Amino acid sequence: MVLFLGLALRRRIAILDRLNIPSAVVGGLTFAVLVLVAHDRVLNLEVDTAMQSTLNVAFFTTIGMGASVAVLRAGGVQVIIFLALSIVFCFVQNFLGMSVAGAFNEHPLLGVLAGSVTLVGGPATGLAFAPQFEEAGMQGAAVVAITAATFGIVCGGILGGPLGTRLIRRFNLAGRAGASSRELETELSDRDEPLLVHVDAEDTALVRNMVVLALAMGLGSVVSRFIQSLGVTLPAYIGAMAVASVIRNLDDSFRWFKIDLKAMEFMGNTALNLFLVVALMNLKLWQLWGLALPLATILVLQVGAVALAAYFVTFRVMGRDYDSAVTTSGFVGFVLGTTANAVANMRALVARYGPAPRAFLVVPLVGAFFIDFANALIITLFLNWLR
Repeated sequence: MVLFLGLALRRRIAILDRLNIPSAVVGGLTFAVLVLVAHDRVLNLEVDTAMQSTLNVAFFTTIGMGASVAVLRAGGVQVIIFLALSIVFCFVQNFLGMSVAGAFNEHPLLGVLAGSVTLVGGPATGLAFAPQFEEAGMQGAAVVAITAATFGIVCGGILGGPLGTRLIRRFNLAGRAGASSRELETELSDRDEPLLVHVDAEDTALVRNMVVLALAMGLGSVVSRFIQSLGVTLPAYIGAMAVASVIRNLDDSFRWFKIDLKAMEFMGNTALNLFLVVALMNLKLWQLWGLALPLATILVLQVGAVALAAYFVTFRVMGRDYDSAVTTSGFVGFVLGTTANAVANMRALVARYGPAPRAFLVVPLVGAFFIDFANALIITLFLNWLR
């Protein structure tokens, strides 16, 4: 019901759709606000979150299925450079957040949570890591995570397009000469390829990939338990994510599992939406009040750092041409929000200035797969350092 509430609100409130705020976040936050209003006045609710962890592991396992070495290599040197740049910026966000948190005499994990965890990672990563942050001493981690992630999504959607436009005009850049209308149509299209399911067949791609997903989750739980037995703090999905990556790369070479990325994406998105709704319904917004000022300061400075890094570093490192300007707008979108923000920023530019095929190869490939994998390892490193 809460998910459908979010879908209905996003359809009716245009700004929510334009900023690519997920329907699950809209519905979940609306429910959390209603719980806040009723808390200690009319009704106190306790939400059963028994399925939250399983849904979370399922989603990140599908992300691991996208971490293909062959795909990374096929993307060329631009993908590798952009991924390296994004990884470096994860560290920048975390150290900046820690510095500001320290200035307010707050736990340094507040700065990490308002850093790459929620800005590069988005609401899913923030809520996934929240239990580990709370165990390490960061109270109200889930509320901080969704606040920071939502703030980032809004700012990423607002800032990316104007910054890309400024670069294009400042350096008098133009779209690639001779670019075809088909390229532009592809970049502007919102249509997804359909997932074909033969309902009467026993061995459909969907069923086969559900089994592969379950296999990766099961083996991954064994890997995670082993790592945790060594005294390393990590979320439950890390093992499954790593196993999924191994399975994917084996499948690229031997085709043992016949992984269908559309089926994996479908299952991952379904798990993500349900996970976000369950997690957000359990938010205790009243825990945020004491952290409002330090959190707001961290987030404002994070947005400023992204704008400076994008304008003076990303644009130049990626080549100082038109595609680089479009790529930079995408960089702003996903290091502050989500890959959907990044793609929306880039679509706004190409609709006005022409196709940017390199940008539409590099940014979604890094933003949707590889940076989530790298960011999870970076967050785990900071968690074990600062706990």
